[in-house]
Amino acid sequence: MKVLAKWSVEDYHRIISAGIFKERRVELLDGEIVEMSPEGPLHRYTNDALAEYLRTLLGSSAKVFEAHPITLANSEPEPDIAIVKAPRSLYRSRHPYPEDIYWLIEISDSTLSYDLDEKKKVYARSQIEEYWVVDITAKKLTIFRQPLGEEYQSKTEYTTGKISPVTFPDLEIDIDEIFN
Repeated sequence: MKVLAKWSVEDYHRIISAGIFKERRVELLDGEIVEMSPEGPLHRYTNDALAEYLRTLLGSSAKVFEAHPITLANSEPEPDIAIVKAPRSLYRSRHPYPEDIYWLIEISDSTLSYDLDEKKKVYARSQIEEYWVVDITAKKLTIFRQPLGEEYQSKTEYTTGKISPVTFPDLEIDIDEIFN
């Protein structure tokens, strides 16, 4: 049986600083350096529209980062959207840590099974309280809440309606806005 070498976040930072992956889109997930899938036009459009919508709704109460790293125990993924604590100056010398994150969003088409399995486990293990997967093919939003170990205790799927994030219960997000 082959055992692959696992990389730490510190190792990963040294590799990135050395410029080894400067021509490639990669992220660190569970100690493995993973090449990221290229984005299609619908993915980019949905990501951009949703981030803009959330910025409008949240105002200055949170930062909405798009495709930027977050630092977890042995991972440094780049979720499509991360809603994190303000102000942005918190992240001048580091990426957001789990305690900085309100919720994460992945926009999925070709990466759906990866986002619903590997990424979900990493986020649950890191105690990310809320994780959304936007399935742009099926036009379905899956929300995971209440992390415990590698799983979430709550999974709810939506195609229409309004939802409120755990950390912003007075905020109403129209699901139709996500897919239109």
